[in-house]
Formats: sequence, structure tokens, C-alpha cells
Amino acid sequence: MSLVTIIINILLPPLAVFLKHGLGVTFLISLLLTALGWIPGVIHAFYVNGK
Repeated sequence: MSLVTIIINILLPPLAVFLKHGLGVTFLISLLLTALGWIPGVIHAFYVNGK
């Protein structure tokens, strides 16, 4: 995982997921988790992009 990806994961989790996986269920989950709370969105982005 590059430094740019880590920064985007922290600042804009749905954008990081979108750039790696495109529009889909993973992006929608990330968007929902970020809307519910920033921390769950960040955790999900790191989990999904770290695979």
C-alpha cells in the first residue's frame, strides 16, 4: 500500500475504495460506514484496500 493510498484512506475513505474497486457493493458499504461515522469508514477502507 502506497503512502498516497494511506492518506486517501484516512481523509476520504469512500474515494480510496472507489479508486481500487470501482462502483459496487464495497463502495456503497464504505459510503454508508463513513456516513454513520468517520472511524468505521476508515477502518473499512484500510481493511478492503489492504487485501
